[in-house]
Amino acid sequence: SLSHTPVSETRASLSLSHTPQSLRPGHLSLTMDVSALGTVCVLLLALGITGNMLTILVVWLRPHLRSTTYLYLSSMAVSDLLILLLMPLDLYYKLWRFRPWDLGDTVCKLSVFISESCTYSSILHITALSLERYLAVCRPLTAKTLVTRTRVRTLIGCLWVVSVISAGPVFAMVGVEELGGGEGESECRCTDYAVSSGLLGAMMWLSNLYFLVPLGILGVVYGLIGRKLWLRPQRSSRDRAQRHTIKMLGMIVLAFVLCWLPFHVGRTLFSVTLGSSADMYYISQYFNLVSFVLFYLSAAVNPILYNTMSARYRHAVRSLLRSHIPRSLHPPLTPQHSTTTL
Repeated sequence: SLSHTPVSETRASLSLSHTPQSLRPGHLSLTMDVSALGTVCVLLLALGITGNMLTILVVWLRPHLRSTTYLYLSSMAVSDLLILLLMPLDLYYKLWRFRPWDLGDTVCKLSVFISESCTYSSILHITALSLERYLAVCRPLTAKTLVTRTRVRTLIGCLWVVSVISAGPVFAMVGVEELGGGEGESECRCTDYAVSSGLLGAMMWLSNLYFLVPLGILGVVYGLIGRKLWLRPQRSSRDRAQRHTIKMLGMIVLAFVLCWLPFHVGRTLFSVTLGSSADMYYISQYFNLVSFVLFYLSAAVNPILYNTMSARYRHAVRSLLRSHIPRSLHPPLTPQHSTTTL
């Protein structure tokens, strides 16, 4: 049971969506080169920060992109940006210097809390946006009266409030503790109280629900949307535009599932293989390594999808860069061909 597992082996990898704490340097050396993993994460950091910043700027500086869809996407970009800004701290203490933790108890709690809040927020945003698209395609008259920018802004605020409340128990769950009774052994980790009280197990179930329930909703919603759009002839350019919009949102959902499924599989394997054979234990560590990278890939990939699939987004980015950056510094963008009017 959870109450009998070592706390140092159960932080995040069993309870939180945050990167598995079981990835210690000693474990990593058995599976892959730490420098290579660090290089991949740094590349994701650069791409993710640039892409999400551009998404936020083009939505708020280009009025024609302030549709309800892009309001959701810009809020998701804020969430992803916060996750990525925590990456240097994560890399340093999980890959290169596991102990001691020198930043104090407040930073320890806040770093995990922010990561957890943003993860919940992204999941809720994807679900809400997909439900809105369902209304737009399957219940257009209802969508016209119900879905407004003011209401969407209010809903986005509510999604953030729910995310923050859901992550609140983290403050009672993690903290800085001294291990082994010696100096220099402080660690930001799940506390003994979290394990003995059952809080660790409760948060694990909450994290699973935040993945499985939206996954079920998304499956039903996109099934209904697909049946509605693809079983009827394309009567107008509006129908074709809706199809292209759904394709892009479908790619966002697919990226979400692919990035988070290994985390949940790895965590489940880790929880059921504690105390079993060494082979099963290290298989679970491979999943933890994959989820470590995919955690940050999920925060960096959306702007790449927008740029690849949305002509409006690419045009807005080019316009923003031309107006604020010298032409010689413009980064290369994807050639302008697209199948969506988003």
